[in-house]
Amino acid sequence: LGQESFHPEIQRQKRNMLILDLPLPEYTVDIEISLEDSSYLEPIKNYFKNIAVTVPINISNGQITVSKINITTVCLPSGENSSCCFCENGYAWPSTVCSDVMPCPSLSLEPALPCGYTQKMPFSGPYCEPQTEDSCGMGEPIVMNMSVRLDTDFQDDLHNSSSVLYQKYKGDLEKAFNASYRCLPGFVSATVTGFSPGSVFVNYEVRTGAASFTQVGDSNRAVPQFLDSSYQLNQSTFMRLITNQTIFTVQPLNIFEGDRVRLTCEINSTFAHATWDHFDQTISNSSRHSIETSLAARRSVLKITNVTTNDSGSYRCMLKMSSPFHTEIYVATETISVFPLHITPNFEDIDVTCNSPEIEAKGLLLSCCIDRHLKSLKVSWKVNGTINITGVSSLNGNCTEYQLNIQESLCPPEKSGAVTTYTCELETGHGARRTRSIRVTYLRKAHVTISSSTNSTVSKGYAFNVTCKSDVNNYDSISWKIRSGNDTKTVDCDTCIKNSKFPATSVLTVKSATQEWRGTYICTFSQKNVESSANVTIEVISLPLKQNILIDPIATSIQCQVPHTLECCISAKTVRDYRVTFMVQQNEFQVAKKRKDNLFCYMYNYTEKECSEGKELVAYCKFLNRIGQRVDSEHIRLHLIPGKKAKISCSDGLGIGTERATLIKPCCDKKNPKGFTRGNITYQCINSSWRVARNDCLSRPINDLLSSAESLVNSPEAKANLPSYLAQLKEQTGKELATINNSPANIGAVVTILDLVSSIPAEAEELTIQNFLSTVDLIVDDSTTEAWEDLNKGKTQQSSVLLQSVENFSVRLQPVNNTIPSVFANTTQLQGIVVKENNNTDYNKDFHSSTENLTVNVLIHETEIQTLTQNSTIVSVMYSKLGHILPQNGFEYVNGLLLTTTLSSNRSQRFNVNMTFAKRDLSLKMPKCVFWNFTLNSGRGDWDTRGCTPTELGGYVICSCNHLTSFSILMSPDRSSELIFEDYISYVGLGISIVSLVVCIIIESLVWKYVTNNTTSYMRHVCILNIATSLLIADVWFIVTASISDQNQQLSRDICIMATFFIHFFYLCVFFWMLSLGLILFYRLVFILHNTSKTAQKAVAFCLGYVCPFVIAVTTIAVTLPKNSYTRKDVCWLNWKESKALLAFVIPALVIVATNLFIAAVVIIKILRPTIGDRSSGQERKSLFQIGKSVAILTPLLGLTWGFGLATIIKNSHPAFHILFALLNALQGLFILVFGTLWDKKIQEALLKRNSMSKWSSQQSKVRTL
Repeated sequence: LGQESFHPEIQRQKRNMLILDLPLPEYTVDIEISLEDSSYLEPIKNYFKNIAVTVPINISNGQITVSKINITTVCLPSGENSSCCFCENGYAWPSTVCSDVMPCPSLSLEPALPCGYTQKMPFSGPYCEPQTEDSCGMGEPIVMNMSVRLDTDFQDDLHNSSSVLYQKYKGDLEKAFNASYRCLPGFVSATVTGFSPGSVFVNYEVRTGAASFTQVGDSNRAVPQFLDSSYQLNQSTFMRLITNQTIFTVQPLNIFEGDRVRLTCEINSTFAHATWDHFDQTISNSSRHSIETSLAARRSVLKITNVTTNDSGSYRCMLKMSSPFHTEIYVATETISVFPLHITPNFEDIDVTCNSPEIEAKGLLLSCCIDRHLKSLKVSWKVNGTINITGVSSLNGNCTEYQLNIQESLCPPEKSGAVTTYTCELETGHGARRTRSIRVTYLRKAHVTISSSTNSTVSKGYAFNVTCKSDVNNYDSISWKIRSGNDTKTVDCDTCIKNSKFPATSVLTVKSATQEWRGTYICTFSQKNVESSANVTIEVISLPLKQNILIDPIATSIQCQVPHTLECCISAKTVRDYRVTFMVQQNEFQVAKKRKDNLFCYMYNYTEKECSEGKELVAYCKFLNRIGQRVDSEHIRLHLIPGKKAKISCSDGLGIGTERATLIKPCCDKKNPKGFTRGNITYQCINSSWRVARNDCLSRPINDLLSSAESLVNSPEAKANLPSYLAQLKEQTGKELATINNSPANIGAVVTILDLVSSIPAEAEELTIQNFLSTVDLIVDDSTTEAWEDLNKGKTQQSSVLLQSVENFSVRLQPVNNTIPSVFANTTQLQGIVVKENNNTDYNKDFHSSTENLTVNVLIHETEIQTLTQNSTIVSVMYSKLGHILPQNGFEYVNGLLLTTTLSSNRSQRFNVNMTFAKRDLSLKMPKCVFWNFTLNSGRGDWDTRGCTPTELGGYVICSCNHLTSFSILMSPDRSSELIFEDYISYVGLGISIVSLVVCIIIESLVWKYVTNNTTSYMRHVCILNIATSLLIADVWFIVTASISDQNQQLSRDICIMATFFIHFFYLCVFFWMLSLGLILFYRLVFILHNTSKTAQKAVAFCLGYVCPFVIAVTTIAVTLPKNSYTRKDVCWLNWKESKALLAFVIPALVIVATNLFIAAVVIIKILRPTIGDRSSGQERKSLFQIGKSVAILTPLLGLTWGFGLATIIKNSHPAFHILFALLNALQGLFILVFGTLWDKKIQEALLKRNSMSKWSSQQSKVRTL
């Protein structure tokens, strides 16, 4: 049968022929002939080749002529359900089945044999057709690059194509490949191209038609059949690499950093799975990479998000199809480039002055540019800031521009310095986004005003200030300059310039005007690069300084009705355009003028006319300059000698005076250009002649140094000139050392100089520090000890001032290169640090004195240092000599080095520091850790123990303190046994006294109604009861505070103050009730006939007993507590050294004791008064007994035992007085009980009577019971 039904077609053709007269059609008919015996195949084939086919064949309605019979396809059985089919010569399989036909297995290597293809039975076609260009295997051959692995060791000869082994492998493998692949459609050849290691990989090419995956796999399976088994070919390693059949697409075409990229690989064949790699690194799914593979769509997609420049490079996709005998990999490679999206702004940060005319006219143009085409990107601008100034956006080439419209009204003064951020943002549309910010700082030129406290003129020596104000608060710095002629100098004075932010103000304060301060003051507020200034001109008018006015005399005696010359002189080189008058007792007198050597003097002859009595007069001269400002000289003290006939012992050119009178004259130095030096000479009239009693004149070099120091401190360039001045100070002090050693005045002047210059902040240069400390060394040398003793007797302790000067100098040191150098002088050493950020080390400094062979260590833990501000300083200074010139506390001595530690940052809270002092004298005991408190002793300074705890370890004392200043240790000779014995007596005695007083109060309460039957007895017992009660309360407070103090417990300040107040008050109550008792006794003895009511006596007694003590106690605490000098430092009792508060107890007590002593004497005299007639010996004995009894009773009741306290205040008094005083007063309560209560006959009778009545009552109770 044919392949299709053609009868309808024939009929249609017939109709066509009738109509169109077309030629007869030709048909090809496929006829399948099945043979049961294949031996008939060849005969039949020959038969059909030779048969004549020209005979027509008649069929119904037509005639068919067979023109040709050809055998196209021969199929031989090859299995149960399959046959092996061959195309005869000139025939080939149609292209529609080319990829489906499978070669039949062949065991022959003969390439000429025809290839059969397996067909399933029953076979229904299609059959082989005449060979054409479109037939299977007839197209242009393709080259299949293939490889397979031999599981044998690789040998180097396989690299050499001319080696025998290479040729053998090549020949054998090519024969096998040609045999197995020859039946692939369109097969041409199989050629080995080389070998590579990894076992042995055989690389070969197969030239053939378009063979399917299955066909190639089937051919691969046949290869081992044609090879020797020694080759060990691994059939599962056949692989074909296909490189030109994959469509690789990349989106987007232009890739920028941050974009999302999509890489797609598509093929026309099926595949099982896909892999991607980048630079031979396999890509897996991650946060940035995702692979999506669609087998149905035959494609794989790699997505990359947020790409970077590191993602540039070669990407390869591999789509793989595998079977047991064949693997095909479709490979495609594409290189992508990721471009950085760099935005270049025209500014990073820019400062703009809003109220600048140029800015207001032109505005400000901001731009962001990139290095690629900008039109493909989306552009936007964002504004963020407190000053919201916007603009207009535009494109210009590769740049986006933003034109700001800036107006002064949009920049108020309070917002000057505010930053507005302008952000340009570029987007690609594929995820990439880039922004760049331009920070615009809007500044405003400030409106600055300047004013002076003077009307542009000020006199020399006068204080004034200049105030500068700005409407812009957020300034960075303020500078002051003074322009005088062509010279402009910067005011570098931290202490005289005070700046504030709200409002923006700077005040320059000049304490003492000099000619250096004249000129035009320029105050400049700076904010970044914007400077706003104002200026004012100040003229300094000449006026002599008070210290430069010489007065003669300084103190003298004058005689009544006798003229005495008074002089005020100034340097002849200074301006003399002054109006000068003398003032004496507030009366003004005109003066005469005269030049004396280098001085210009103003003189007045004063005559005192009121001579009734001696008196002290005060005179001074008054200098007035042309602007009406004045300066007064120091006062001239005039002592009037009364009477015209007063005996004048001394009278010469120096002055007049009586014997032993003193005269003080100035120090004149004709060689000095200024005409005089500071200081004075004290003369005393002895044997009718004036003799020098004391010379306090400064040497000329020291005088000049002092004047220079005063000028330096008041100079606008003090800080810059300080180093050179300190070098000069050290040099001149060294040269004048011999003069200084015996001159308290010169030492005092150097101390004053150091105190002045210590107020100037100094750069921490080693030479500067060395010069300062060396000067201190020179004036504390052992040779100056006597001079220091004399100096410290003055109103101000110069040693305290010197110590304060070193502290001030060290605390004001300003680090250089962020360090404080270590400086070692002879007796002083300085070390320090600068606090860094995140400091993690302790401050631990060791000092060693070579002169004393002593050490001291200071330790501040890092936790304390971390609380300090960054760049603050900690500086410690050690002194080996300075401690000796500070005043001592009685028997306590400085027994170690003196150490000062200062902080540059202010700290109000506690700051813990530990110091370890080596003892100088090991025999001294009772160490105290002390610091020098400059505020104690009315500002003279004294040692203080507050805030410090000592720990004694052998030859060392460790001081733990909660604050910083100058520390040392005080120790005293061993008097502990005496003190312990006295304390023991006090505590035991007070205990007995307390018990006795309680018993006394109980007895008084029991017998009260029996012993108060008259006014005198009533008032006596009222006084005794109040004395006992007050003394009991005072003793309880005293023993409680004493026991706490002895346990070294730190009493709180409030508790100690309260305890001191009550002890003071109740002890005063005891004394005033004793006074009341004494006065009542005196009243009854002296005013026998006078009678006063009980109420009046009681009112007076209670006023004396409680009101007076309360007034004294409250006044004492009110006056001394604000000065922090109410209590002592080491015990809860009234202060003595600083405020003399103890006098508020001592004076009333001693006055009362003296009064009561007088009353006791009156009582004894009354007892001794003779009666009428002679006394018998018995009466004498009775009188003596009565006197002894009276003394025993009155002594404790009237407080006469406190009189022994006078002996204890005498320096170096015998310990027996201390012990006796402690014993008598501790047992005062016992004495009151025994002599005031139990020895009283009325009380004894009352007790007996009360006892008998109680017995009688109990007996009556028993009778009733019976």
